[in-house]
This record gives sequence, C-alpha cells and structure tokens, in this order.
Amino acid sequence: MPGASAAEAPIGHGGDLGAARALFPGAPEPIVDLSTGVNPHPYPIAAVASEDFAHLPEPERLARLMDRAAAFYGAPSAEHVVAAPGGQILMALIADLLPKGDAAILGPTYAEHARVTALAGHNVEIVSAASRLGASGLAIVVNPNNPDGRLLTRASLLEIAERQKAHGGPIVVDEAFMDVEPDESVGGDVESANIVVLRSFGKFFGLAGLRLSFALSGRELAARLRARLGPWPVSGPALAIGTAALSDRAWIETARQDVRASSQRLGALLRGGGLEIVGRTGLFCLARSPDAQGVFGRLGEAGLFVRRFDEDRHLLRFGLPGTEIEWERLEDALRTPA
Repeated sequence: MPGASAAEAPIGHGGDLGAARALFPGAPEPIVDLSTGVNPHPYPIAAVASEDFAHLPEPERLARLMDRAAAFYGAPSAEHVVAAPGGQILMALIADLLPKGDAAILGPTYAEHARVTALAGHNVEIVSAASRLGASGLAIVVNPNNPDGRLLTRASLLEIAERQKAHGGPIVVDEAFMDVEPDESVGGDVESANIVVLRSFGKFFGLAGLRLSFALSGRELAARLRARLGPWPVSGPALAIGTAALSDRAWIETARQDVRASSQRLGALLRGGGLEIVGRTGLFCLARSPDAQGVFGRLGEAGLFVRRFDEDRHLLRFGLPGTEIEWERLEDALRTPA
C-alpha cells in the first residue's frame, strides 16, 4: 500500500498547457493539446440561459438529467444513477464509503484510483492479470483501460463480480472511455451483479471543463453517494448541457463514426512516423518507440503536446487532432529528423 505521503502527492496528468509552455517556451502557438483523451469536436452548446447561472439547480431538472443518463448508459433506472462534478470526486467518495480492507486494481492503469483508494484507508495492490481479481474486498478495473486500451468483455467482468460476492465487496468498473464502443459496458448489471460503474461525460462529448460524470450502482450505494454530494451535486449549466447532449442521438451516432475514423487515421499517421501502436481506444492511441523521449521533445518544440509516462519512457499517448491544420502539424513534426 502506498504510504500516506506518497498517496497525498499530486499525480501528473495530461491537459496541462501551462506545463507544456514551460517545457517548450519557444513552441509556436497555439499549442495543440494531444495529451488527453478528449473528443476534439465538442458537443455544440446552445446559449445557456442566465437563469442556469443565477438560480440554484432545481430537483426536477436533476431528475431529468438522471433519466437521460440512465437511458444513455443503460442503467436499470434513474434511481441507480448519481451525478457529480467529475469522476475524481466519485472515485474518492466510493472508496471512502466502502468497508476498508484489501483492494486489488488491475494495472498498470489510471493512477488516481490507487491514490484515492489508499487515502481512503484501503490496502492497495496492483495486479497484472484479471484472474487475480475477485479475492479482495474491493476490485477496480478501468475498462477500456487507460492508457493501453485493454478491454475486458462484459462476461469476464461478471465472472469477477461473482468471485467478489464471496468477499462482500463490489467491483468498480471505470468506463470513462466506453462511449465510442459501448457493447461491453456493465452499466445494466449494477443492481444484480455487485458492480459500480463510473462514466465520464466530458471525454466523449468533448466538454471536459464542464466537470460532469456519473456513477451507476445499486440503489443503496447510490443513495449514500447522493447523501454525501448534497442537494446540488452539479451546476445549472451542467444540468442544461448534459440533458441536451445525452438526448441528442443523431449527434452521438455521428460523433461515434467521426471518432472511429479519426482513430484509424491517427494510427496510420503514427505508424508512418515510425511508431508502434501498442494500444488504443477511439479517443487515443498508445505508441512505443525506443526514441520516445526524442519524439516527445521534437513534437513539443513544434507546439504539439503529448502524454509521456515516467513508468515507461518508451511510451507516448496521442489524443486526436481536431482540425486539418493540427493533423498537418502532427504529420510534419513526425517527419522531423532526430
């Protein structure tokens, strides 16, 4: 288990353009942020009414958002859905509410799960195989995984959930990157199979700054999460935008097709630049190169910021460019000789 001081230390993440400018002060602007897995084509926001900023969010509007979220994510009902200002707070609250004990996390994966679970008082172990899950009080799986895109099937997750029942604890499945290819989601199994699901609104809908996420769980845990979050868990603008976006089936289907096409284009571009694709989801590609740090530097000097990893200096994660100019800048930078 990480020590308290280690767990309390902040973890570096993508999306920090201030850090990018500090690393590459001479880079041309605008910086192209490819360091996250956020859709570069955000949901088009209509004018948000001034009342959404001025007034407290009304309960019926929150209920409407829960209905839309339950339908989109496949939850059994709106009673199984909890809204929050981002997945980070949900991760921490869930870890705090569950009985303390041993927690197994399938890794390597998004490091915040281990950090917040340790801070909540659990004994955290990172395991390298799904077969090692199911023998602890809490199991955590990011599916599809970040950063390598590893995907466990719904059937595999239900098997782990059955093993978890013997130990009295749930399996938490972080489906932050599930929206593009949702077939393996376990959102519909949260009541019957001792599963808690986390879903990110901001990544697929391209609105990470809105800070809106959802937990899908059994009714009892959902009620406890709502009690912790209080009567106004998300803002009025988040209610308005989230409800509209989750209801817009035409935009959702078009966005899925566009993301899939962009993902294929990105993979081909990276391979053409001499990188090996070792993992992917619709919203990012993980690439390996013996010269990954050199590639990171050349891209940074060209104003393109990608995600590197202290744990493996040969890996880089690339998000999707959003415009033809950004695609061209990436292609040109990858062609720059070492």
